Amino acid sequence: MMTVFGIKNCDTVKKATAWLEQNNIAYTFHDVRQHPVDVDTVLAWLQQVPAEKLVNKRSTTWRQLTDEQRQLNSDDAAAQLIVDNPTLFKRPLVEDTQGIHVGFKADDWQTRYQ
Repeated sequence: MMTVFGIKNCDTVKKATAWLEQNNIAYTFHDVRQHPVDVDTVLAWLQQVPAEKLVNKRSTTWRQLTDEQRQLNSDDAAAQLIVDNPTLFKRPLVEDTQGIHVGFKADDWQTRYQ
């Protein structure tokens, strides 16, 4: 089963879930604002996707962090930062049988899921 992690009002998440529905692909949506992820979950993501790719450095949340917080010196630090700021990771984040996939581009998803 596929799980899509994100927030409901994110435009990219909306596009991704619409694409899944149009292509009749079953998924579960996990709203990280309503149901925050824990450190162990984020550490598992970081084993498959490096922090530099997982963290959305174009986000308002990122710009509001201190220089010290932005260091991302370790997976533990990055995981705690994401747990504390659930809108900080690139969305959507998908967990499926192939592993973790970050972001939405229709062409990439067409290749991955069709």
